[in-house]
Amino acid sequence: MQRKRDTEDFASCVLLLLTTSWRTSSGHPVRAAGSERCEECSSLFRSLLLNISGLLNNDVLCYSISSSKAVMKSKAETVLACAPTQKSGCMMQRNSSFSESECMRNIMKDLAHYDAAIQSYLRSPLRSPEEEVALLNPTLGIIRNLRTKCSLMSDGDTDSTEDDVAQMWGDNTFNNRQEMCKMMRGFYARAITINRAMGYISSGDHRQ
Repeated sequence: MQRKRDTEDFASCVLLLLTTSWRTSSGHPVRAAGSERCEECSSLFRSLLLNISGLLNNDVLCYSISSSKAVMKSKAETVLACAPTQKSGCMMQRNSSFSESECMRNIMKDLAHYDAAIQSYLRSPLRSPEEEVALLNPTLGIIRNLRTKCSLMSDGDTDSTEDDVAQMWGDNTFNNRQEMCKMMRGFYARAITINRAMGYISSGDHRQ
């Protein structure tokens, strides 16, 4: 019975975080200032998640790499900063008050890191330069669009230097692709977290 209750609580939590428009359709008041930007950012983050999913399913990047675990390289504390408050009813929650700007600042740090990492990778030795550039450029485009249009939702410095990511790549193209596959799997997991956070922000529960 307890396991069933926990499962139902978790399912309701995920549903709450992923739903971005139900309050508008039900007539629940939402913050007018910045709401359009929030909706646009939410849409862009969903596009990023779909893009990364397609990238991981493409044979170009992970060719001949049978399996690759997810590795999180970014130092941003997005999971903690974007955790919902206790009153949201989620099992995974925080005791302190939710800060939208802190959450967005960490999300922007993530984007800055992956932006720099992908750019650095494309300058390293590649197995199939034309195909890999064509595959990763759309991802970079979405990331840069998000950093441009959604940076006003955060505060603080979110820049990431390439000194931290340049050491990730060497002269062996197979090893580079293997590390990239691991990194992108980590990015995919982080993109899921970010999309849930955007759903929570859009719901307006943290402003009640």
